[in-house]
Amino acid sequence: MTAGSMSVLGLSNLEELLYRHLLRHPGARADEVHLPVNAPLHEVENALKRLLTLAVVAEGADGGLLPSAPESVVDNLTSMRLKQLHDEMRAVTQARHLVASFRTEQESAPAEAPVVEKLESLETIRSRIDTLAFFAREEILSAEPYTALTHENIQHSRPLDLRCIKRGVRIRNIVRTEALEDPLTAGYLRELVSMGAEVRMLDEISTRILVYDRRIALTPVDPADSSRGALVAQEPGLVANMVALFEEIWSSAAELTSLGGRSERDRLPEVEQQVLEAMCRGTKDEIGARQLGVSVRTYRRYVASILQILDAASRPQAALLARERGWI
Repeated sequence: MTAGSMSVLGLSNLEELLYRHLLRHPGARADEVHLPVNAPLHEVENALKRLLTLAVVAEGADGGLLPSAPESVVDNLTSMRLKQLHDEMRAVTQARHLVASFRTEQESAPAEAPVVEKLESLETIRSRIDTLAFFAREEILSAEPYTALTHENIQHSRPLDLRCIKRGVRIRNIVRTEALEDPLTAGYLRELVSMGAEVRMLDEISTRILVYDRRIALTPVDPADSSRGALVAQEPGLVANMVALFEEIWSSAAELTSLGGRSERDRLPEVEQQVLEAMCRGTKDEIGARQLGVSVRTYRRYVASILQILDAASRPQAALLARERGWI
């Protein structure tokens, strides 16, 4: 592992270099390490002060610096970083106070501002959808004719959808019945239902409809050719007609739970839940396994299963996803 790999845990490149140097040369002093790490003495002194504050290193009886155990360093930094990320995420999702200032800007727009806007590139359309979802306050209506979602689609949509639901935004989604034949898509739809979204199925859906707070609607320029772009409408009459069309489709669609029921579990099995909680506390595998009375190999199989269920690439990401789902 090269220097800089601990930046995700909050350490600078210099701080990591110093820690690695002290692992090889415990007891060294500040004036002895600035040359080997090729950094000015004052920068080294500042970096060492921060490492002392973070308990990455400790001061020995003779004034030399001793590195803390790698396991405790990584566990402690991971816990601090997860808390920081959680606090940042909470601050972002509570940024509703910005809406008032944005409304003021919007209301100052000239009367001749367009009420129907054409978006041409796929990137622009996705960006606008993300923005509209982020600022939705009451309700999101969607009718989508897809038959399967890709892994990338779900990874992108999940945090937006779950944050909307947690804010109290009502989500009503109509998809094609055929989507249930794809396990990945079906699992994600049932996950949304378990969190509070409403999903209905219909054998055929002729067009794509997205409506945000019954004020802004988005629909393809050509339902048969999505490459031609999308239209964003804010004119009340047009939006009202799209809402009426959605309600008509909604009334004829079937509840997701009536077409096979929910297969996703609201929580993990008891043992895996205990492993998840231990993992989020930064408990070492050996200690966690001993507490559960299982082997380390079995414990790590539980960890691997949790990562797979949460579709997480790492333990820190699994902890964040578990918090988003309310599992911890």
